[in-house]
Amino acid sequence: MDGGARRRGRPAEWTAWEEHTLAALRRAGLRSGGARRAVVAHLARQECCVSAQEIFDGLRADGRRVGIASVYRALDTLGALGLVQRLELGGTATRYEPAEPSGDHHHHLVCQDCGEVRPFLDLRLEAALDGAAERSAFSVDEHDVVLRGRCPACTA
Repeated sequence: MDGGARRRGRPAEWTAWEEHTLAALRRAGLRSGGARRAVVAHLARQECCVSAQEIFDGLRADGRRVGIASVYRALDTLGALGLVQRLELGGTATRYEPAEPSGDHHHHLVCQDCGEVRPFLDLRLEAALDGAAERSAFSVDEHDVVLRGRCPACTA
């Protein structure tokens, strides 16, 4: 199953994460107007992780006058509240994606030639990771799986 399917074509999920995030900001005593709200709305529409620069560029393309520093501040706040996941996938840019309230997540395939990032979900992999944690008696709070290689276009 393509991990991007969890958001693609399903605006109800976008709205659920966006509403959850805005409510969490209110509970934390933070206002959700301006740049922060624009960043939340933009992230809610993404299939996978994006960089701060990609968020900034997307907001500007939508006609939003938001500064790059405001995007970074919004991402820092959302990260501190556990509302976005920060991903270091190699390369130069840190990437961000919504942290699902349910704990659902996907992993990433990264092309080491062109930098393309694709989400993937594999339930057997999740079961194997859970089993490894159980067998080790290690309390695992979270995990990331990043597979690096070459996308079909770069392989051809």
